Amino acid sequence: MSSGPPRTPGGLRHLWAVYRGEFQTSVAVQLQYRGAQVIWLLGTVLGPLVYLAVWSAVAAASGGEVDGFSRASFAAYYIVLMLVNQVTFSWTMYEFDSRIREGAFSPLLLRPVHPIHADLADNLANKALTMLVLLPTAGVLALVFHPVLHPRPWAILALIPALGLAFAVRFTLEWTLALAAFWTTRTSALNQAYEAVLLFLSGQIAPLALLPGPFRAVADALPFRWMVAFPVQLLTGQPSPGAVAAGLAAQAAWLAAVLLLHRGLWRAATRRYAAVGG
Repeated sequence: MSSGPPRTPGGLRHLWAVYRGEFQTSVAVQLQYRGAQVIWLLGTVLGPLVYLAVWSAVAAASGGEVDGFSRASFAAYYIVLMLVNQVTFSWTMYEFDSRIREGAFSPLLLRPVHPIHADLADNLANKALTMLVLLPTAGVLALVFHPVLHPRPWAILALIPALGLAFAVRFTLEWTLALAAFWTTRTSALNQAYEAVLLFLSGQIAPLALLPGPFRAVADALPFRWMVAFPVQLLTGQPSPGAVAAGLAAQAAWLAAVLLLHRGLWRAATRRYAAVGG
């Protein structure tokens, strides 16, 4: 199956109809599992709160600041991080191997569009629902923790494209890594290793500015910073216009690289799947 545009009548109109149908179906399904959504949202909020509590305690023990981060700065960072992480997060790689083992992937290959589109629509539907809860939650947290934000105008303008590129890079990279399931029936070890690196180098455990120099250099060279930390820094830091432009360029470059990687691996994966299935 080609990874390019769908070869079906209507082109973009057909693809839009696919997204609309998948989006509506996904919203209906997720509304049926409201309890699971509540549990997931609790985890989304509790993670940043734990890190905020830890770093606030460290700041208090260090005279009120840690390398320029005060309690209010940490509050701003982790509240924004909570929202950015939800916007960019995807879960496809954690369930991909079960699709292969259970044969659920075969019907997806019979559709006239790439299976990635259904997962993308599913993710977008989830974000549309969860942000309705997370945005008010962020407002409540702001009232409790009194974060300090002084974003620059050009950083605010860059936030929307930065979030879009961050999600595109993260979603495509994780979908591509999930293709390892075509070669091994269990990818939990790969997923756990990826999650550990992501937590550390994307700025979720601690702001990247607090990492030692060599680790910051590694974070700059890999895509993880551009998937999470960069959009967070647009609102919580003081980036210059040049730094913002360089960040957007890095995101675009990583997206192009990941798309090329996906294209090659997808072709190899589907050939292997067809050979094994045959």
